[in-house]
Amino acid sequence: MRADESDRTSRALNAAVAAGRDLGLDVSGATVLHDLFSVVVHLAPAPVVVRVPVVLPRSSDVTALAARQRTELDVVAWLAEQGHPVIPPSPLVPREPVLRDGFSMTFWQFTEILETVEPDYARNAGLVADMHRALRGYPGELPFLSAAEPQMITDSLEDLGGEVDPADLDRARREWAVLEPLVRSRSAFQAEFGVDLQPIHGDAPPFNIVPTPNGELYADFELVALGPPEWDLAAFGPECEASYDARARALGLRELDERVLRFVNAVGMLRSLSCLALVPQLPMLADALKPAIEQWREMPFAGGLTS
Repeated sequence: MRADESDRTSRALNAAVAAGRDLGLDVSGATVLHDLFSVVVHLAPAPVVVRVPVVLPRSSDVTALAARQRTELDVVAWLAEQGHPVIPPSPLVPREPVLRDGFSMTFWQFTEILETVEPDYARNAGLVADMHRALRGYPGELPFLSAAEPQMITDSLEDLGGEVDPADLDRARREWAVLEPLVRSRSAFQAEFGVDLQPIHGDAPPFNIVPTPNGELYADFELVALGPPEWDLAAFGPECEASYDARARALGLRELDERVLRFVNAVGMLRSLSCLALVPQLPMLADALKPAIEQWREMPFAGGLTS
């Protein structure tokens, strides 16, 4: 870890500890559980975990982040109240983001994760259908396809220069000119595809179904939004799509639409490419994104939606 990353982690940890202490928690054994896009802190011995986002696009200031976090807390609390298997907000503190030392953080109930259990993404994709059925009842308003983070893509494609092959950048900008109107406008999307929309998890939920001693729980609804169910299966491939479809049929939900899948896969790839703009904050992304970019080069332009 570079010195600036280590300093960022220390500042996030200190902010989480100070905020927890101010809220009356015993934080004497606080420890960092994860450190990537967010610093995740267990405020031990209190049964509370704090998630502190630290790697953010330039379009996301603390005010915008806090608004998104309030939505996440509300959706997950509602799911928990309905008895759905989620990691809920902590009941020991007020259910709202806390601003401290330049960070906006959220507080969650500590849950033991069975780290030795290998994830079964195909099986998890079937569980996503159950989550979608649960989310259909959520009564609140959600922004359309905010999970795609369109402003991040726009900004990144403007900012990226020498970090990206010129041919790749040219293609990405031309693709975004095709896809952006469908991401930005609910009416344009529905006119193009004619499929139903509903609350979606927004952030690769087959990755975010975690094994615990009390069963599998849905986690990390940071990008919860209104959108097509296909968004939650983007880039997971045919096996996961088939698993989702089988469970969707059993639950009386519609199966995945092929054209919408091509759309969400194309947008997801541009979102991955745009994350190269975050490399100065998180250098490991430079190598981590290479396989996705290589895959994108082999894909049809804009998911073949222009043909």
